[in-house]
Amino acid sequence: MYALYARQSIEKKDSISVESQIEYCKYETHGDQYKEYIDRGYSGKNTNRPAFEEMIIDIEQGKISKVVVYKLDRISRSILDFSNLMEMFQKYQVEFISTTEKFDTSTPIGRAMLNICIVFAQLERETIQKRVIDAYYSRSKRGFYMGGRVPYGFNVENTVIDGIKTSQYAQIPEECEQIKLLYAMYSDKKNSLGDILRYLNKNSIKNLRGAAWCTARISEMLRNPVYVRADADVYTFFKSQGTNIYNNISDFTGYNGCYLYKGTISSTRKQCDLTNKELVLAPHEGVVSSNVWLKCRMRFLQNRQATIDSKAKNSWLVGKVKCGKCGYALTIKKSNTKWERYFVCSGKATLKNCNGTGKTVYAKLLEEYMLEAIKQKLTEFNVLTEQDRGELNPKINEDKIKLTNVENEINSLLEKVIGANDTLMGYINERIEKLDEERKRLQEEILSFSFNSEDNSVQAISNHIEKWEELTFEDKRIVVDSLIKIIYIEDDNIDITWNF
Repeated sequence: MYALYARQSIEKKDSISVESQIEYCKYETHGDQYKEYIDRGYSGKNTNRPAFEEMIIDIEQGKISKVVVYKLDRISRSILDFSNLMEMFQKYQVEFISTTEKFDTSTPIGRAMLNICIVFAQLERETIQKRVIDAYYSRSKRGFYMGGRVPYGFNVENTVIDGIKTSQYAQIPEECEQIKLLYAMYSDKKNSLGDILRYLNKNSIKNLRGAAWCTARISEMLRNPVYVRADADVYTFFKSQGTNIYNNISDFTGYNGCYLYKGTISSTRKQCDLTNKELVLAPHEGVVSSNVWLKCRMRFLQNRQATIDSKAKNSWLVGKVKCGKCGYALTIKKSNTKWERYFVCSGKATLKNCNGTGKTVYAKLLEEYMLEAIKQKLTEFNVLTEQDRGELNPKINEDKIKLTNVENEINSLLEKVIGANDTLMGYINERIEKLDEERKRLQEEILSFSFNSEDNSVQAISNHIEKWEELTFEDKRIVVDSLIKIIYIEDDNIDITWNF
């Protein structure tokens, strides 16, 4: 008996239907008995198809003597699968017939030609797959809606981008108010995810989509950049995390939310690891300010680096210090020596060859060094007239964009120093000097806006520093969080990244 097999992954105008495939196959039977096996909506990348599996069972039971297909890629586009299939056909003495490619599988030449054709069939499949991926990322980088689950707080509405019809998120006011509540609570370090969950349940604040609240879902919401009104601070944060950012910093005006994609390079599934992931500005308006969103995001990063419990209380620098060699956090260890505490690279347990912190980093000495560095940093700025910043001050964002561009120009000029002649060096030195003055001016202006309340002013922080030994452990951490983004240590080098 003949087995007539037909497969079609998707119905398109330019593709041959399964009905047409079967008609072609019937011609090869010359009126003999046959059975049809049809798989609709299945890819040829593997053989996990119900009708195909039924045909294999019939072959093993001796019911089939010949398998007929319209084209060999209807059977499979995988070289390995097709090779295994040919071995099985030989085992059960089953002939294989392609109506458009005449093959005699009983001869070596016929089998060789069959294998050559299946190589090109697999190449075609991989080429199509590559084009689909390229088209996906091309559209995603232009801010087009790419489908998927719609985040809580939004629905989808039609829009036009660059003359092309697409969709974008639109806020649902009631859900967005709940999102703002979640962010406001978690931005306060006194509240954990469990505290938020208990508050929602105690006050009968229901999930408006009918699902039950859980810490995993809340955590996912609090990390999602789709909610942030992205400004220069958000751009700088993702840049520092190794994220590939499609838009220029000047596009980060403090209005749009963001799409975060895994990207074509990133292979990590860690939700806090943003390395080589891709960030694109979305066309919709964000929900929460960058200040609040970044506070929440930094908490998740710090939670990953070190648990804020009794271990963290061994040093107010825990969670801020990283190995300059491998990038892993430095954690505190205790000893019976006079120094009692010292930092070690947590990456050594994972990366056996990490030797970035070969010298012992004593916690007490590092704390003393950082306290002096903070004092020195604060003396660089004058306390200017305080102004009401509000939730989002456009002037701050504008200055931060200018500051980033100035720093980029300085770095670009420094790269040209090697090989420069005397004339060019004179120009470079003159230009860098002017840029450095502009950088300091912008830093002072940003600082005067940013530290606007009594608790957050430069003067208030300076007062805290002067009374450092009288502060509680938590107060010390708050001061450090407001001033320092990260500290990298490699041998004798200490590289501090400030928040201003």
